[in-house]
Amino acid sequence: MTETTMNPRPAPTTFQPVKQGLGAPQAAFALPGLTPAGLQSEAVLARRRWLVLAVNLATLAALLYGLSRVLGAGGWTVADGAIFIAFLFGAPWTVLGFWNAVLGFWLLHGVDDGMERVAPFAAAGDVPTPIAIRTAVLMTLRNEDPERAFHRLRVVKDSLDATGEGGWFDFFVLSDSDNPAVAATEEALAAQWQRDVGEEGRITYRRRSDNAGFKAGNVRDFCERWGDQYEIMLPLDADSVMAGEAIVKLTRMMQAYPKLGILQSLVVGMPSQSAFARVFQFGMRQGMRPYTMGSAWWIGDCGPFWGHNAMVRIAPFRDGCHLPMLPGGAPLGGAVMSHDQVEATLMRRAGYEVRVLPVEMGSWEENPPTMLDFAKRDLRWCLGNLQYLKLLDLPGLRPMSRFQLVWAILMFLGLPAWTLMIGLLPLKVIEDRGLTDYPASLAAGLYILFLAMYLSPKLAGFADILLRKDGMRQYGGGLRFVVSAVIEVGFAFLQGAVSSFRTTLFMGGLLFGRVKIGWGGQARDAHALSLATAFSGLWPHLVFAIYLFGALIWLSPSVLLWSLPLTAGYLLAIPFAMATALPSLGTWFSRRGLCGIPEDFDPPAELVSLRQGQPA
Repeated sequence: MTETTMNPRPAPTTFQPVKQGLGAPQAAFALPGLTPAGLQSEAVLARRRWLVLAVNLATLAALLYGLSRVLGAGGWTVADGAIFIAFLFGAPWTVLGFWNAVLGFWLLHGVDDGMERVAPFAAAGDVPTPIAIRTAVLMTLRNEDPERAFHRLRVVKDSLDATGEGGWFDFFVLSDSDNPAVAATEEALAAQWQRDVGEEGRITYRRRSDNAGFKAGNVRDFCERWGDQYEIMLPLDADSVMAGEAIVKLTRMMQAYPKLGILQSLVVGMPSQSAFARVFQFGMRQGMRPYTMGSAWWIGDCGPFWGHNAMVRIAPFRDGCHLPMLPGGAPLGGAVMSHDQVEATLMRRAGYEVRVLPVEMGSWEENPPTMLDFAKRDLRWCLGNLQYLKLLDLPGLRPMSRFQLVWAILMFLGLPAWTLMIGLLPLKVIEDRGLTDYPASLAAGLYILFLAMYLSPKLAGFADILLRKDGMRQYGGGLRFVVSAVIEVGFAFLQGAVSSFRTTLFMGGLLFGRVKIGWGGQARDAHALSLATAFSGLWPHLVFAIYLFGALIWLSPSVLLWSLPLTAGYLLAIPFAMATALPSLGTWFSRRGLCGIPEDFDPPAELVSLRQGQPA
């Protein structure tokens, strides 16, 4: 296969890259004591971070103290020590999630200037300043449905053109497809789109001869070839759609603050006919808002990067965010699989801020339609995050950026820890059933408290909608919203058990080199799972459930009942996967508006266009 490039933008004649500071000279230079873009006081951010550290450590210490009282009843055993250490790995993610939700809810409803405290750059997006910087909109593909992908990018272009600012944006389709039929269709669609647009250089299609570096290598190739012609790039995935107004607002913010290196708003799910995707994105829609608002308050200029639907300043990205090739062989060596957070830390090291605007403003993606598709994506992220173990010694990183890498690792390391704690539960019942002074009330209190903390981002999101004017109306009314929330909480417990156990098995496979993860096309549409398919992917969950449920039924049925929120997912994994994949169930949910999102009930123009022109 040879490389194909169609209709690249010609070398600029009168055009030159816009100098930093255009449109906001006062923001071009950071004052001493301020973040690089001059947005916030470093001292204020430091105080916030120390406060968050203090409350998290205090909360974790209190939980560990209570757990030690429960485990230590009757004396410490090897199982007690293993559970205590596992809790130390598993609990921090939940504790920080709780405090992020508390902070986010306070910023949303407890203060008048919550958004100003979190995103002082946001006001620049509402000022009708003429755009004066060129932006490249990129879509990266690898064996995706070409008609679907090109249609999405056309919708984005049409929406941008409707703002009157479309002339400042060019479009690139960056393909790594190695399927000849897919590649041929891509080339035909690109040529047709170029003829339809009729503007030289507005649409460029490029297909690489290999996919070195995966998606990150694809984007880097663009930066090295065409990066000098643009100030900003907007990478999109094959399932991404953004509203033109949202892109223009984010562009104005980037223009006003030349030291903003990466800027993104909340990315939310699109209306779906998949029951799994509907329930999943309904919960994410509620929980992400307070969680991200709270985290942005103290993370500030060292924010995360989600890899798509984000504005990225090309020059510092190209010059300072080159990903290293990790030493050693598979699975942790080679190209970085989950590159987004590494690029965020390198962008901040280069002296540019990485920011999140924690609001919903016309940025969408599709979520996996089944549990098994979700797991495939999740395990790729798991491997990528574990690769950060080899990047913790990168020189020059900010302390907060290094924390982001550690936190991304802990996100997945905590899941086997929970599996170990649950797996040791029958042994603990045997060890403790003879105790006459077992602190049952303390154990029950800790368990209920921790479940509440686990659910806190969702609960804060639900409360946010309930308190917001017309909040429930956007979700089809109060009854639909409450019923959907109940469904989603049950779903979250079942899905959490399935995901944590599957990740545990995956990480066990990593230890023995029995894991192979690649980058390819993803399923987008609702489709059923056969019993054979579900069983082949989830039979280990059933085996674990038989051990756990069988032991606890014999030893202590009451403990089994208490454990069901965390353990039912093991037993129900196969029927749960099959049921949530049923197209008929997704259709039933859709017709009744269950687990719907605002776009289901009042679709924006971009999603209407997407649906009307969607290829069959």
